[in-house]
Amino acid sequence: MVQYGFFFDQSRCIGCRACAVACKDWNDLPEGPVKWLRIYEYEKGAFPNVRVHYHFIPCFHCENPICIDASSARGIYKEEKYGAVLIDPDKATKLRDAAAACLYGSIVFESDASDAKASKCTMCIDRLEEGLLPVCVAACPTRALDFGPLETLQRKYGTNRDLEDLPPSTLTKPSAIFKPHSPKKQLVSYDVNKALKLLAERGDLPSIYSTAEDVLNIPEGLLKRNKLVLKPNSVKDLQELTRDDNA
Repeated sequence: MVQYGFFFDQSRCIGCRACAVACKDWNDLPEGPVKWLRIYEYEKGAFPNVRVHYHFIPCFHCENPICIDASSARGIYKEEKYGAVLIDPDKATKLRDAAAACLYGSIVFESDASDAKASKCTMCIDRLEEGLLPVCVAACPTRALDFGPLETLQRKYGTNRDLEDLPPSTLTKPSAIFKPHSPKKQLVSYDVNKALKLLAERGDLPSIYSTAEDVLNIPEGLLKRNKLVLKPNSVKDLQELTRDDNA
């Protein structure tokens, strides 16, 4: 079996969600939490070391798909032509167990009901059979995505399967190659303490903060999206974490 997979260049991703919208459109998915592809955006750090992170999260069609062997789950299998992990709707049972096992939250449900229908990224196997790229890859305007046999991607982009905040690749061997964004650089040299002092001086207006620590140390809970949450507790949480795609 030739394993196919994705390449994601985090340094090129601008969080435009074109891939996620294209996925919804091509697969005729309804509005709401049935999101086979999710773009997560979250902010980490505090002034002056703040960074926005973007993560491309479809199903990574792992070489070791632990969802298949999860508890009493049935109906998930790995097809042999592309290595895609798929759901057989005629055999699918207890896929909540499979979803609990998946490290990436790739199995999604239309609601929180116990009998809600499960679905997931199919690797656009219908398009592959026509010689086309997955629709998310074809839709990316910044060329942050690529797709093909995993060995080909490794020769082209290297062998890195790990990305900041994602689970270690050794657990499931995701069929993906990642290029992380470049290290943050201070392009303009300045005195941080002096900048904080100047920002605090507002003349007759009330002070925004009293000490530099108020800016440098952000209280827990002040930022709503300050970490990657791959497995939300409910469909409402999923919608909140991915609300920027307007779908």
